[in-house]
Amino acid sequence: MAGKVFVSVSMSLDGFIAPESLSALMGQQWMELQAWLFPLRFIRENLKLGEGGEEGPDNDIARETFERTGASIMGKRMFDAGEQMWPEEAPFHTPVFVVTHQQRDPWERPGGTTFHFVTNGIESALDQAREAAGNRDVRIAGGGETIVEYLNARLVDELHVALSPVLFGSGIRLFDGVDATRVALELRRAEPTDRVTHLNYTVRRR
Repeated sequence: MAGKVFVSVSMSLDGFIAPESLSALMGQQWMELQAWLFPLRFIRENLKLGEGGEEGPDNDIARETFERTGASIMGKRMFDAGEQMWPEEAPFHTPVFVVTHQQRDPWERPGGTTFHFVTNGIESALDQAREAAGNRDVRIAGGGETIVEYLNARLVDELHVALSPVLFGSGIRLFDGVDATRVALELRRAEPTDRVTHLNYTVRRR
């Protein structure tokens, strides 16, 4: 049985998931947005940052997200930023399908991550990701434009937002361009922790 397609992303209180400029990634605002992840035991293990780290609800959610994911999909902008910043052993440890117009041979990294470059659209990328994931789920990792494309195409089953108490003021909004006449959200769970509020939605057709 095929798994689900889900989005899991951190978002600022004013609705942004990344700065506008790629050069600002890993800057202060982005680091504050993602700050809930860095102290976690699971993230430290996954990034090989050493032993220790926090446990608790945030750690459980991060581990669950990783373990359910059999393949990921991302846009070219997210890949371009990550190619410069990810460690040699990229943190996915599954196949990743990059939606792009640029043809390129698969890029294999240590630790089980191979990036595949898909030039014939989001549905083809999803078909390939589903096949690679088997009975596990497919994560739409980002960026914002790619997430909205999948939402508008009604190809997403679940949306998980880690709402962070950070204000961006400008940047890439999560829902810019979403077709609200086609997409509706049904809240499944809201779980506040010390650093973020986890919001889980089922994505419905309107």
